[in-house]
Amino acid sequence: MSSLAEEKAAPGGTAAVDRALSLLAAFGRGEQSLGLQELAERTRQHKSTVLRLLASLQHAQLVLRLEDARYRLGPGIARLHAVYAASFSLDQVVVPALRELMGKTGESAAFHVKQGHERLCLYRVDSPNPVRDHIRAGDLLPLERGAGGHVLLAFAGKRGALYDEIRREGVAVLAGDRVPQLAGISAPCFDADARLVGAVTLTMPTERLNPEHRHEVVRAARTISLGLGSAAAAESPPAVAAAAATALGPGGRSAVGRREPGTAAGAQRKAGHQQPVRRA
Repeated sequence: MSSLAEEKAAPGGTAAVDRALSLLAAFGRGEQSLGLQELAERTRQHKSTVLRLLASLQHAQLVLRLEDARYRLGPGIARLHAVYAASFSLDQVVVPALRELMGKTGESAAFHVKQGHERLCLYRVDSPNPVRDHIRAGDLLPLERGAGGHVLLAFAGKRGALYDEIRREGVAVLAGDRVPQLAGISAPCFDADARLVGAVTLTMPTERLNPEHRHEVVRAARTISLGLGSAAAAESPPAVAAAAATALGPGGRSAVGRREPGTAAGAQRKAGHQQPVRRA
């Protein structure tokens, strides 16, 4: 059986570095320490290999060896986090993803956050098409209208059949919900604590709605979530859903609902399968 590092090797990277990084990634949230056997099993490496890698990680203070021969993350991790946090800017994560999304779809891409009883368009990249909506960064929009608003409400734990459906899925597609002539596709973004940060939303005139663009919206949301430290975003949409459900608690669930033309409401519920478009 190949090691975890071999399965997820960086193209053009160094195998030893991949193996060492897989040891750091083996530590989960809430785990104070791990033993040698646990590290070897989680990374699928021989204990002798793990010991050699741990020696290098200890030297860099990325790992500490405890008196009971177990290991925990070291102060070097905290130092790197402090450097990262001091230099972090949300727009450096979000705007490139929006630009790429607009480039692939030709439609306007935006990032919305909940602000009181409304949603704020925090960032936006406009479509080059002359026929489009003209929302700008800084504009406030209704929270209970539009794909982005429904995504934000669903992951804030709002009850109801619509929001239950949204939380079961990986992306929301709505036509004519806020403005009759406009359609939107939206997906949620999460941080390292699986908390909802915002929603990526693609908007276009209703006649230009392409349900296949949902895949690009989900990819953009995942890219942003990864940039914000979400481990679940590296997995499938259901994994993101499960992580968000844990963060919401018993009052809410996760993963966002999408609606597309030509299928019944009871169609397959996994993200990437077609759902009917909900029209106003």
